[in-house]
Amino acid sequence: MSSLYSRSKDLSSRSRKSLSDSPPSSPSYSTKTFRQDRASRSDSSGVESPSDRLSARTSTYTRRENRLASLSKTEDDSASKDYKKLYEDALTENEKLKSRLEDGKQELTKIRSQLDRVTQRQDRISERSTVFESEKRVYVIII
Repeated sequence: MSSLYSRSKDLSSRSRKSLSDSPPSSPSYSTKTFRQDRASRSDSSGVESPSDRLSARTSTYTRRENRLASLSKTEDDSASKDYKKLYEDALTENEKLKSRLEDGKQELTKIRSQLDRVTQRQDRISERSTVFESEKRVYVIII
């Protein structure tokens, strides 16, 4: 009991260092590069001209439109090819499944016929045993 008390006492006596005790940190690398990028984008006065903004918007808009147009063309071409390929794949898979189903049906028929033969054999054996028992009784009665 005393060992538990002394250990908990040790833990409670420890203190944490608060954030105010630590020295002030310097700006991170990402903050510095962000500021440098912002400064390099603007001209020496720090203000962009309206014509620069307009040309930037226009070029951005044009690039976006071109990108979307090329994507839609690619999608149209690939979509028709994909549907044809998907259809062919589905037909192939369908044929494989049909053949597996047919194999399963044949195996089921084979197993049923084996089961019928075994059942008939068991019936014959049970009939023979009953006939044998009755003959045995008759023989015992005669003797």
